[in-house]
Amino acid sequence: MRIGIVNDLALAREVLRRTVATIPGYTVAWVAEDGDDAVRQAATDRHDAILMDLVMPRVNGVEATSQIMRHSPCPILVVTSSVATNFPLVFQALNVGAVDAVDAPTIGRSGTIQNHEKLVSRLLKLEAALNEMSGSSMTMTVSPLSSTSGTLPPLVLLGASTGGPQALVDVVRVFPANLPAAVIISLHIGADFAMGVVQQLGLCSRLPVKAARDGDVPVAGTVYVAVTNDHLELGADRLLRYTANPRSSPFRPSVDVLFTSVATHSARLGVAALLTGMGNDGAAGLLRLRSAGWHTIAQDQTTSVVYGMPKAAVENRAAVEVLPISNIGANIVAKLLAQNRR
Repeated sequence: MRIGIVNDLALAREVLRRTVATIPGYTVAWVAEDGDDAVRQAATDRHDAILMDLVMPRVNGVEATSQIMRHSPCPILVVTSSVATNFPLVFQALNVGAVDAVDAPTIGRSGTIQNHEKLVSRLLKLEAALNEMSGSSMTMTVSPLSSTSGTLPPLVLLGASTGGPQALVDVVRVFPANLPAAVIISLHIGADFAMGVVQQLGLCSRLPVKAARDGDVPVAGTVYVAVTNDHLELGADRLLRYTANPRSSPFRPSVDVLFTSVATHSARLGVAALLTGMGNDGAAGLLRLRSAGWHTIAQDQTTSVVYGMPKAAVENRAAVEVLPISNIGANIVAKLLAQNRR
């Protein structure tokens, strides 16, 4: 993996360079001292990923990420002194195309690199995801649906990745306070940042938004967000469960795991939407749901920050409709009401 490093502090650049060097097979492709320099270098050197700082002179990390994703798209990982402290900027960067965010490693008095484990882990997961995307083929295995739905309410399923936080806001803010369904969200995001997404959705939603917990009973009129590095699924007992399997999946939490589990364990029809994101996670699960009679939606190319996951769904004939993000929330509500009248 060839990595671009963007940071205006010389010491921070050196710490990142040394961190990258600890990973076998990884090299530094180039180093930029600000966002403007990063945009130029990204256009001329085809690296595999970029480590992007946020607060920089001239062009900050949010604007640099936006420009690179428009002109030289690639995976961008935000690396900042404190994700929690810089949350508003981190959220903006994720909305314009960054894939994740992580606290920057530091250097101790002895000169050793400290707190670099999260960054190394994120890079290895990103590499696995890129390898999965380049070598995967989409398959679908059909298993029978549960014959009863018990007390499970209708469900709305949302899956997203790159650019997903803002797309989810755009959809969830449309839902009325009396939505007759439980909403379950799987977003590719690190567990240490997932609670921030829950908070942001809560600020714009007329529905209560909560972190999904193992054993939760889905309740109509509530939004549940996956918040761990394991996969969220609907269990055979029709409770929300977290599972580490499949361990080989680089997309965590996986949208396919959520969608497929609901197709397997719920006989009640609902609505599912696959939003902006890198890769093809969710497309096979969306096809499972469509085959079971669900109304399925893919975000269109024009409004997607990265047209990967929804494109895979469209190509796989998994989506009943392809819609701009501004229309998806209202469409979900209309389809739910129509299903309830049947």
